[in-house]
Amino acid sequence: MHPRPHRAQNPHPDRFPSPATPSPNNQHAALTLLTDLHHHTPQLTLAESDVHHLAPAVATWFERGATPTTLRHALTTNLPHPLKCPAKLLRHRLTHLLPPPRVPVHQPTPLQNCDHCDRAFRSPAPGNCRDCGEAGGPPLME
Repeated sequence: MHPRPHRAQNPHPDRFPSPATPSPNNQHAALTLLTDLHHHTPQLTLAESDVHHLAPAVATWFERGATPTTLRHALTTNLPHPLKCPAKLLRHRLTHLLPPPRVPVHQPTPLQNCDHCDRAFRSPAPGNCRDCGEAGGPPLME
């Protein structure tokens, strides 16, 4: 007997996804996508209550960088036949296929030119470089 291959699992498979930072734009896009699914796949006609129940999970996908096309593909491909309960299938897919959270991208501190000597230095705001400091410039050579 061979051991079963290990499958990646959602660490919280029973927890229904909801956005970390709710966004009205993502919520609107989620409602639009769910309401429109039946135009792409007639088997996925949802009741209004199902649309509102599933919308937070869809908004979470958008928050994590999924596009409407990517999400629609994840929800509509390889549907079982016959499909008895579209809302339960979508809940399962939205939960178990959820992409990982985005990793914040480190942005280096921008380069600035010193207001006095025009030397480049890293700072979040314009001003003087370390050598010119608050004194208004380097000491004069005599």
